[in-house]
Amino acid sequence: MSPLRPYEILVIIDPRPTDEEAAALLTQLGDNLKSLGAEVSRIDNWGKRRLAYDIRKQREGTYAVVEVSAEPAMVKEFERQLRLNENVLRFLSTQVPVRRRARSAKTQEPPPGGDKVLEEVS
Repeated sequence: MSPLRPYEILVIIDPRPTDEEAAALLTQLGDNLKSLGAEVSRIDNWGKRRLAYDIRKQREGTYAVVEVSAEPAMVKEFERQLRLNENVLRFLSTQVPVRRRARSAKTQEPPPGGDKVLEEVS
């Protein structure tokens, strides 16, 4: 089994449903991810925002960001489900880069010959 990778999925929902219906849809999307085996860490609803251009004759959309840890196959299946959902205008899945700890300064060795002065210019 491969390790889970962190993803952020931005979802733009149709603005016509009420805030309660949009919250219920986001909960349903989170449950869909959990049923696929992913670990949902946070669903952040940004509310209604103006779109840069009209999508399906809508000038606004309800933005939400879902932070999840999943395998690539799980995210691909979730994207397929989002395409089929009529309330979802657009979505964008991005893999969050995992930061590795840098080696401490004590373990790094200076380059060979780094302390010697080869030539002085006056």
